Amino acid sequence: MQNLTEIVSFVLGAYGDIGHLKYLYFSIMLLWYLSICVANTVLIVVIYVDRRLHEPMYILLCNLFVNEISGSTSLYPLMLSQMFSVTHEVTLSWCFVQMCYIYTSASVEFCSLAAMAYDRYVSICYPLHYNAIMNTVRVVIIILLIWIYSFVNFIFSLSFIVSLKFCGNVIDKVFCDHHLVMKLACSVTLLNISGLLFAFVTVVLPFSVISVSYIKILTVCLNTSEDNKQKAITTCTPQIVSVSNLFAGCIFNFVDSSFDVTRAPAKLRVILSVYLLVCQPMITPFMYGFKLPKIRQSCKRYLFDRK
Repeated sequence: MQNLTEIVSFVLGAYGDIGHLKYLYFSIMLLWYLSICVANTVLIVVIYVDRRLHEPMYILLCNLFVNEISGSTSLYPLMLSQMFSVTHEVTLSWCFVQMCYIYTSASVEFCSLAAMAYDRYVSICYPLHYNAIMNTVRVVIIILLIWIYSFVNFIFSLSFIVSLKFCGNVIDKVFCDHHLVMKLACSVTLLNISGLLFAFVTVVLPFSVISVSYIKILTVCLNTSEDNKQKAITTCTPQIVSVSNLFAGCIFNFVDSSFDVTRAPAKLRVILSVYLLVCQPMITPFMYGFKLPKIRQSCKRYLFDRK
């Protein structure tokens, strides 16, 4: 079998030389990462402890919080270790592992939001049949299918890359980016097709479910009472914000990876490239922790009112 490549590692070229500022950046990133873990873990524990939250919507939310921790863990430990690296090298195997971790988490995020949108659609449009359609067992099965679907999806895309030879080893980002790694390959046969297929099943299909669900919810809300409209808005707003932020992050990452943006300031490019993995894991717990009344009340009861 032909050797994979003479290149044994990639260089993450976006770090550059930051001098003594690395200590400041390291402290900020470590604090942010720990804050993400704490915020999401608190909500996971609250949902687990409070039996009144053992409902399909909150179980799906719990899965989303787990994925926020998972997605953050795919980025921050490597970034923190690279802050004190001189060469900023990452072995091929670790780079592939990080890509698998990051893009599986991204797919889980989209699919989880699609499942939550469908859950809200059933709850608002078919309230009398909700308990029959979205029971606990079915939700657990949906969550398992989301993780299996996301993992298999990226493994299929990654299978086109791992056997390739690479004609370069510099990735102009602070993490291993799937599209930029494909650009380094000596041969691009089928790579563009695999990338488009991955984007379709990761983004387009879940977004279609989300769009159809919210269009139907909006249609029903226009013909209902003001009280029901307000309940629907309160429940759906966090999900709409999450989806909007997710797409903004995807657009930033796509533009940075696919187009020549070397004229943009280096620091701005780094910030935009990691925007999704920096902001989304913190937006999610705060939006759902403080916007949804039942979770907010449970947090107050278990965290502040206990004597």
